[in-house]
Amino acid sequence: MSVASRIPFADLSWQWQAIEADIAPDLRDLFEASAFCLGAAVDNFERNFAAFVGVRHAIGVSSGTAALHVAVIAAGIGPGDKVLLPSHTFIATAWGVLYVGADPILCDVETVSGTIDLVDAERRMQPGVKAIIPVHLYGQPADMRAVQQFAERHGLIVIEDAAQAHGACYRGNRIGTLGKFACFSFYPSKNLGAAGESGLVTTNDDVAAARMRALRNHGEAERYVHTEVGFNYRMEGIQGLVLDHKLRHLVAWTEERKRLARRYMEGLRSLPLGLPEIIHGDHVYHLFVVRTPQRDALRKHLEARGIGSGLHYPVPLHRQPCFSHLNLNRASFPVADQFANECLSLPLYVGMNDAQVDTVIGEIRRFLRAN
Repeated sequence: MSVASRIPFADLSWQWQAIEADIAPDLRDLFEASAFCLGAAVDNFERNFAAFVGVRHAIGVSSGTAALHVAVIAAGIGPGDKVLLPSHTFIATAWGVLYVGADPILCDVETVSGTIDLVDAERRMQPGVKAIIPVHLYGQPADMRAVQQFAERHGLIVIEDAAQAHGACYRGNRIGTLGKFACFSFYPSKNLGAAGESGLVTTNDDVAAARMRALRNHGEAERYVHTEVGFNYRMEGIQGLVLDHKLRHLVAWTEERKRLARRYMEGLRSLPLGLPEIIHGDHVYHLFVVRTPQRDALRKHLEARGIGSGLHYPVPLHRQPCFSHLNLNRASFPVADQFANECLSLPLYVGMNDAQVDTVIGEIRRFLRAN
């Protein structure tokens, strides 16, 4: 079997091997205590993640989607309100807005970073817009100083979608501290991934934090007293435990991702290929995304040689069937469309070795020479 045939798009087994010995006794204690829903392990993780990011509150929930939902509620957004967000993102960015009966106002994205284009957002401003959700795409922050200035000018609440940017920094501040709320996903393949679904909201607002803690637990402010309609969005104890153990490694794992990304950059720089550019602060390379008009053919070439890849994201929100009721001018998102048509995510994960990166580079070079 060739080296190329052993290169999946992602391999999470190395992370488990890194924490297995340390977590085993804590897992035993958790099962003996039957602390499966919230509990001490979740409390510990929330406290440690809040300290890592630099905020007062971290509220663990059942998924990144749940995080966005409770954050939108805590922001006071409801039926008839409007929220600005980029069209080039995973669809969960919009779900929380729709769940509360508000309308997403989709915006085009910047040509280089793929993050929200504030010039386009300005054109789409209208009465009823209450918030803006910048997405830190692929691990690179949106231009948060510009977002904050835009939001202040229009009186908007900023909700960071930080699902892909664990540990990233912008102008010396951690992602998760730059809006009123920030929402994280701990889907297993994320830079900080759980052993299943999980998510979290960060905030410095004491009142909003207390409300979100109640919302995640059936709207229960005190035992059996439900102050508003709530949800079963509790983080599981086992997820809190796994995440707390992995959090101890996140800085080192992030540095390894950056090292692998640099190796890709060095090997691919001379090719007719769009490469990631760091223009808004840090980049933690949740994904290493290249762009080429020959995306589909290149993907088939890699697949035929046993090299995995991903598409993030081939159908932008303005082309999703579930948004047909918005009656959007689909031609008004040219950059999002270009990203969707050209983006290809290459294998990049902690545990990947230099030989595997070099094999991917070699196969891309071979394809582009022949085409």
